[in-house]
Amino acid sequence: MRKNLLEYFDETVEKKPEKIAVVDGERKISFLELSHMSKALAIHLRQTYGEKIKYPIGVFLPKSIESIVSDLGIIYTGNAYMNLDIKTPIQRIKNILNLVDPLCIITSYEHIQQLREIWPEEKILCIENIHQELDSIKESNLYQNLEKIIDTDPLCLINTSGSTGTPKSVILNHKSFIDFTHWAITTTKLHESEVIGSLSPIIFDIYSFELCMLMAKSSTLVVIPDTFAPFPAKILQLMQDKMVTYIFWVPTIMVNIANMGLLERIPLPELKKIWFAGEVFPTKQLNIWRKALPQACFINLYGPIEITLDCTYFIFDRPFQDSEPIPIGFPCRNTDVILLDEEDHPVTEPFVEGELCVRGTSLAMGYYNNPEKTAAAFVQNPLNHSYPELIYRTGDIACYNDRWELMFKGRRDTLIKHSGYRIELGEIEHVIVNVLKLVKNGCAVYNNIQKKIVFYYEADTEIPLQEWRRSIGAALPKYMIPAQYIQQEMLPRNTNGKIDRLTLRKQLTEILGSNREA
Repeated sequence: MRKNLLEYFDETVEKKPEKIAVVDGERKISFLELSHMSKALAIHLRQTYGEKIKYPIGVFLPKSIESIVSDLGIIYTGNAYMNLDIKTPIQRIKNILNLVDPLCIITSYEHIQQLREIWPEEKILCIENIHQELDSIKESNLYQNLEKIIDTDPLCLINTSGSTGTPKSVILNHKSFIDFTHWAITTTKLHESEVIGSLSPIIFDIYSFELCMLMAKSSTLVVIPDTFAPFPAKILQLMQDKMVTYIFWVPTIMVNIANMGLLERIPLPELKKIWFAGEVFPTKQLNIWRKALPQACFINLYGPIEITLDCTYFIFDRPFQDSEPIPIGFPCRNTDVILLDEEDHPVTEPFVEGELCVRGTSLAMGYYNNPEKTAAAFVQNPLNHSYPELIYRTGDIACYNDRWELMFKGRRDTLIKHSGYRIELGEIEHVIVNVLKLVKNGCAVYNNIQKKIVFYYEADTEIPLQEWRRSIGAALPKYMIPAQYIQQEMLPRNTNGKIDRLTLRKQLTEILGSNREA
């Protein structure tokens, strides 16, 4: 029985010390070197900030060897890593730090100045300053501290959008990652020779699973630079050069690659396992991938950030027509998915829609320093009146098809998935209306067809697009900035006097419909 993920990692280092663990541009690091650097950082953290455990520690670095060393080093201290996006506006980072109050933040000389503006310097640690030599006594003390950690203690915090303008920090523990990693290895036949094409930002849970694969199966993690994102051909060329065997991506970039015909020009014969999650993958573009890579096993996974890592999966074992929707499949092992109708009765027939709810060890521990939102999202199972049993209500609507495969239908509220990020539309509204005060009233709506965020606002005259983008760009990350702005003298209201989001959605649908007819 494993208590924490480092038990995997120590076994891997012992068995394959010289194997390459991470490829980061022209740099490489072996498992033994990675272990030594991570432990050295852990010892420095303990000497500087005390022998505290189960606290969050921030990482403000680009995805790199240094960020991986930082995450592993934090785990070695018995604390939980919280990766921060260096591209996020600094005010949003400040909101996160004020909520979580991490023990310290690990960064680099390049990025320290941004943090100095919002965080005490004595709680900032530059990774370049770590030159700790390992010795047996210090290493032994490190493991003594780890003995206090059990599998239900926090492994990491992942920040997700929040309606009040401050992101929510989801707490995920060792046990849930161990559970998912074991399922992934046994169900999908992941092995020790996997070379991971790591594209997801370090703030994604996908990255945390790639870290698990590195630790548990001695997988080599090939860092795909952020700068490659606008150039899909460079990504594929790097994967070809490094003989990548496994990817776990958000479909957005995969759709672009399919539309550009790159898979025909840049063959990837070594790529055998292709996973995707985070949003719906259009079947037409997926079929292009499947045709180009017949040797690969494709898996569609589904799960909100409050579930480690995903809760359902579908292994493609049959052809699909371009117009045919893709199932999200079946629950992962040791996870139960329940569909509840509006009266909280279980859905027991195909094609009847219900809210997708999840129970099991995959559930997150809740939201850090946010008991009210935790209590609202993680609730007593309405089907169980005999003992305490929490479920997470995802807010997603699903149904079963005639094969009893789960089919995703959409959202029931203002939470959306866009470009792989989970976004609370209320946060966009809060920032524009209450923080920036650009307009008195506004409402964000998601265009599911064109995959873009649309912002309706009240004003006597139209505000130029460049003015919107200039103002909002300093307060919200790029993926949360609306692509379209629609001015109205008065937004529709419901009987409670609130902005009628449903009516605005219908207006948007009618606009799209008329455009298609034209």
